[in-house]
Amino acid sequence: MNLSLFHALLFAGVTGYGVYLFGKAVVHRYLYMKLGAPADFKRRHEERLASFLAEVFGQTKLLKDKRSGVMHAVIFYGFILLQLGAADLIVKGLTGGRPLPIPAYETFGFLQEITVLLVLAAMAYATYRRYGEKLPRLKRGWKPSIVVWFIFLLMLSVLLSLGFERLWLGLPASRYAPISSVLAGGFGTFMSGGIAAVAFYAAWWAHLLILLAFLVYVPQSKHFHIITAPINLWLRRKEPAGRLRKLDLEDETAESFGAGRIEDFTQKQMLDFYACVECGRCTNACPASGTGKALSPMHLISKLRDHLLEKGAAITSKSPWVPGFLPHSPPKIHQMHALALSSASPSAHLSSAKSTEEASSPPPFATITDIGPTMNWQEAAWQPASDGTAVEQVQLIGGVITEEEIWSCTTCRSCEEQCPVGNEHVDKIIDLRRHLVLMQGSMPHEAQRALQNIERQGNPWGISRSERSRWTAELGGIPVPTVRENPDFDYLFFVGSMGSYDLRSRKVSRAFVRLLGEAGVSFAILGSEEKASGDTPRRLGNELLFQQLCADNIAAFERYGVKRIVTACPHTYNTLKHEYPDFGMEGVEVLHHSELLDRLIREGRLKPRHRVSERITYHDSCYLGRYNGVYDQPRDVLRAIPGVELVEMERSRDNAMCCGAGGGMMWMEEAGVKRINVARTEQALATEPTVISSACPYCLTMLEDGTKQKEVQERVQARDIAELLEQSVFGKGR
Repeated sequence: MNLSLFHALLFAGVTGYGVYLFGKAVVHRYLYMKLGAPADFKRRHEERLASFLAEVFGQTKLLKDKRSGVMHAVIFYGFILLQLGAADLIVKGLTGGRPLPIPAYETFGFLQEITVLLVLAAMAYATYRRYGEKLPRLKRGWKPSIVVWFIFLLMLSVLLSLGFERLWLGLPASRYAPISSVLAGGFGTFMSGGIAAVAFYAAWWAHLLILLAFLVYVPQSKHFHIITAPINLWLRRKEPAGRLRKLDLEDETAESFGAGRIEDFTQKQMLDFYACVECGRCTNACPASGTGKALSPMHLISKLRDHLLEKGAAITSKSPWVPGFLPHSPPKIHQMHALALSSASPSAHLSSAKSTEEASSPPPFATITDIGPTMNWQEAAWQPASDGTAVEQVQLIGGVITEEEIWSCTTCRSCEEQCPVGNEHVDKIIDLRRHLVLMQGSMPHEAQRALQNIERQGNPWGISRSERSRWTAELGGIPVPTVRENPDFDYLFFVGSMGSYDLRSRKVSRAFVRLLGEAGVSFAILGSEEKASGDTPRRLGNELLFQQLCADNIAAFERYGVKRIVTACPHTYNTLKHEYPDFGMEGVEVLHHSELLDRLIREGRLKPRHRVSERITYHDSCYLGRYNGVYDQPRDVLRAIPGVELVEMERSRDNAMCCGAGGGMMWMEEAGVKRINVARTEQALATEPTVISSACPYCLTMLEDGTKQKEVQERVQARDIAELLEQSVFGKGR
């Protein structure tokens, strides 16, 4: 057997083994994913291609952080070009130096060498961000460092191979090969052509082995996102953002509801686990993480992934790690450490759980929000089990995810908005809540009281249903007809519990009704026949109560021939618009009051004529903005008011921070080091406003409480856009 044939066979054998190990790792993880509940992967969205291309090849989500986005784009496109370079290099090694027939080969070679330098520079910057700047959202340790070494050695092997190749083949120095020409010149002072050939093949084999090792490592690490992220982005649900999965509560074959085991998640939800990059953008944007709560969206996903790998290996008898002789095989079973399972609340540990590598970081809460304590607690709490616990004995709720994490979520979807791979965190938390509520009857006491009141009286306070329309008597004789009194109404004004019972929110209802009357809009209310929309029960996991409320309200809509609904509550708006259709509501247009007010101004039916000389910063409601994309209409209403100076907060629009009331948190006590509404108020006060405006009764309440806690309520007011427009249309004091 001649040397070249042996070389080719050895190459084929090594490459085949590497590809086999890669395929084995991928197949094992696919088998784990198949343990989940079935998902309809065949559903497609006709408009998805544009957003898919923008997010995968345009890197749009990553570029929200400009520096990190540019760095990642360089690495992404650099590796695409370098794959062609790797194929060229392999062909040269197998053919004795003959390159691939690439058009404009010299230009390609120049681009390859420049790309290598750019990738090395990008990796140097990535390392600096992680270990120099010590960004709190980025994990540190040996795992994140592996990829740095892989890429550095890959780039080094490419440059060395190109340098030795020039010397071996006697190629002259070229401006199209600046780096390899310099290397060849340096090596040529002490190396002959024959030795250069040996050196070339040594670098060639090093490049091949590093490349194959990286290939095998990718599906066994967070870098599996290279493969799964594009798939995950393509298979995103086509439903409106944040829409929750309907539960068939009459399914007699269902053994449980919600997620009590890792297998209860759908296969698409499990694909999210694999797609996670652990970049920490979700946690960095999370209002719970930023104010010292136990919840970290990144750790939520990564812990569920770890548990899936461990339990999947036990159920399928297929090891998650290949080859089997690696030091991390067999797997270690992880669970929440006693730090989280002790009688003390996790939030009590947050401020004290400091890692040594954070010692040089700024002091906690030196800024408005700080995820450092949450990151430290998560790292300390998620540890390998030291008591020989079998993975089947590790409870999903309690052993993997604590109840405090589950009940800390405001369902604001800021995590999902920031995620570059299309992961959805909120639906998983709701599924965990559903299991706690429907199967275990477990929830915080305050939330339980609110739901009992909703069940009995249709509102969270338990106030009599007969008082739901009492607020109409405060309008000084302005008529507010019910559907019985005005059966030919154009719009049903769904007032909601906040707008009907909460003293502060009733002022918004009154202002909106005055504006509707001024614009000549024919409207009516349900009065005592209206019930809560069900947003709060559903986000708290009580699907049964939600479906009862939904059925009652839809029956009322059908009874009175409702075709258009307007509401001042974004939570009600989102629920009626996107979730009621799952339960039979058809042909009903749902508007938020900001949309209708903007339309009435543009049509000339409302004329803001009186000056309102205020410096206003507008707070985006999560359920109006991120859930429904309504960003411009509330601002357009404010811009239409003479005298208004509109200023934006640093976190606004799709990057706005939650007020802290969503996900049922309006009715619960808030743990942690800092209240979310206080943090959001501080962000608003940084713009030096005279008014903090909103278009949501929950947000209005939280922001007004925030100004009181900051003791600025005398100089900074919290007001709804309808109140400000009312002042401009009718004049102050009228």
